[in-house]
Amino acid sequence: MLKRAQNMAVGFLVSFIGSIPLGYLNLAGLEIYSKSGLDNLILFLFGVVFVETFVIYFTLLFAKRLVENRKLMKIIDFFAVGFMFVLAYLFYANSKQTSGVNDNLNQYLMYSPFVIGVILNCFNFLQLPFWTSWNLYLVNAKFITTEKKLKYYYIAGTLAGVFLGMLSLILILQTVFQKANPFSKYVMPVFIPLFFIILGGIQVFKVYKKYFKSTALEF
Repeated sequence: MLKRAQNMAVGFLVSFIGSIPLGYLNLAGLEIYSKSGLDNLILFLFGVVFVETFVIYFTLLFAKRLVENRKLMKIIDFFAVGFMFVLAYLFYANSKQTSGVNDNLNQYLMYSPFVIGVILNCFNFLQLPFWTSWNLYLVNAKFITTEKKLKYYYIAGTLAGVFLGMLSLILILQTVFQKANPFSKYVMPVFIPLFFIILGGIQVFKVYKKYFKSTALEF
């Protein structure tokens, strides 16, 4: 009983904190909530969690193999760099075309929020190194136990953490944006692109440190 509770608590804590920097998923959820309400936001989050279930399960099973596959991890790391800067540009470019954004958003919201959550999370490649490294660390440090059915308690805790973490952040952001009207016009053209540029810069530093720094020292 203690191991079950520990697995759920650790999974919840890691995923709740980890859901905060999910980036475009939180921003998409914020748009859905502001345009179509809480019910559709919850459906969107269920779509995100649906994909997350498979990601967490398989990275938990194959964490060691994924870490050892350096070529795959390198591709993911480099893709993440480009992805962050592309997102920054897209948000900046869209902020200059208000009517176009509204038209695109209306078309975007025609689909089921659950389907939107599934599709967007399928492109969230950053979660692979995130969950692979965390699962490997938690297992090796014996913070969680994965024998038999115990791993399912850990997965249940992580899914609850992702759902509640994203929901809390989106509701807080919506409240902040509503109260800070003078700053709302700077959200799309300045703050969101800057957020992704910072994430991209951090990723560039990680890639340099991981793949190039050791090579440079050899020379």
